[in-house]
Amino acid sequence: MADMVSMGELLIDFTPVGITEDGRLLFARNPGGAPANVAVQAHRAGVSAGFLGRVGKDMFGDFLVDTLERCGVETLGLSQDPDCATTLAFVQLSPEGDRDFSFYRNPGADTRLRYEDVDLSLLEPCKLLCFGSLLLTAEPSRSTVERLVRYAKAQGKITAYDPNWRPPLWKGREEEGVRRMKSLIPLADIMKVSGEELELLTGKESLEEGAWALLEQGVSLAVVTLGARGCKAFAPGLSLEKPTYDTKVKDTTGSGDSFFGALLARIIQSGKRPEQLSPEELGDFLDFANAAGSTCATKTGAIPALPTTQEIEACRRNVPLLHV
Repeated sequence: MADMVSMGELLIDFTPVGITEDGRLLFARNPGGAPANVAVQAHRAGVSAGFLGRVGKDMFGDFLVDTLERCGVETLGLSQDPDCATTLAFVQLSPEGDRDFSFYRNPGADTRLRYEDVDLSLLEPCKLLCFGSLLLTAEPSRSTVERLVRYAKAQGKITAYDPNWRPPLWKGREEEGVRRMKSLIPLADIMKVSGEELELLTGKESLEEGAWALLEQGVSLAVVTLGARGCKAFAPGLSLEKPTYDTKVKDTTGSGDSFFGALLARIIQSGKRPEQLSPEELGDFLDFANAAGSTCATKTGAIPALPTTQEIEACRRNVPLLHV
């Protein structure tokens, strides 16, 4: 059974791969969805991982189920909906490799995850439950996420939260989206956020003040990803900053998920809860995670680009740190 279960959306990222002779943009079908990416990355970093979620009973859903199985991720918690289509996301890349999303999800099968249909025994052997915020956009998945996280917390599992703010999914009700994302903070032991998400969730412009605001709500470890500047981590009485690696960026899709999956894998492998980590251990884990995200960005797509432990360690040995 899986050491880590990741819960949330599993979808198709259509990523640009060129243009036709007459100038039309070409897209490649890539498996994606932040929680699924995290599960695959954790598995490639050396821990057993399972996925809990829902896709459509369609060609895209079949492809995604097959993808996770081929990646070695346990799919006992992954179901297929005969009535709703698999969510699609079209990715637009900037010249620097940064991305913007357009979602096709009305509703998507991922939002049809029902608590009553989940086999809770899937969570019993796991050490950590990872979850995001995209299932908060609609019922029944909204209530399912909260109930499952509370259940895992009550069972003594480590809980890890990536709020993953996607404004197009909350169009016209952005305030509700922020409020619902905030509601899960007290249930999280670990949080990974961008600088933008940190300010959105805490109202603090200062990175340090925002991170401490998360800790005051019960978070044990808050990690802020800063792109080319690496990351900063905060725990009670502790703050660490780690630069990332100077790789040639092709596509940043999935890089944050690669970072988070690699970090969670290291924490699970340590056998410790986040509040028990020494500064030296946490620093090493963050460096490993930075190398994972940097390596992921050298390839296109999300799941196909997620690196193995060997590739991550090769980056740490051979690629210089990026100082900006």
